[in-house]
Amino acid sequence: MSFTGKYQLQSQENFEAFMKAIGLPDDQIQKGKDLKSTSEIEQDGKKFKITVTTGSKVMKNEFTIGQEGEMELLNGDKAKALVQMEGNNKLVAKLNVRGNELTSVTEVNGDTLTNVMTLGSLTCKRISKRI
Repeated sequence: MSFTGKYQLQSQENFEAFMKAIGLPDDQIQKGKDLKSTSEIEQDGKKFKITVTTGSKVMKNEFTIGQEGEMELLNGDKAKALVQMEGNNKLVAKLNVRGNELTSVTEVNGDTLTNVMTLGSLTCKRISKRI
């Protein structure tokens, strides 16, 4: 299944506490919590380009499955990341965020893109729909 497409955020759980834990300033958390971000994913085999637009902030990341790379986080920090694919519809990324491991699992099912991020005991779940 291809991840390629444009998705708009529909709902999110535990956003504020999670963003605070990764170091996003309170003013940015307040601005971002009510904005419906758009994610555009381009997949070419094992290569991915992901562009997330939230209001005026645009975050772009590129990676290749199975190769360590660097990704930009929501707080602007850069982190080493390794992304693996499970099955044909799930991406699992492991990133080092301020000395802690952040795991991001992104799964596509039909027109729904679900992203669950875990840092320690905190979890943030975001659900987007293809537009």
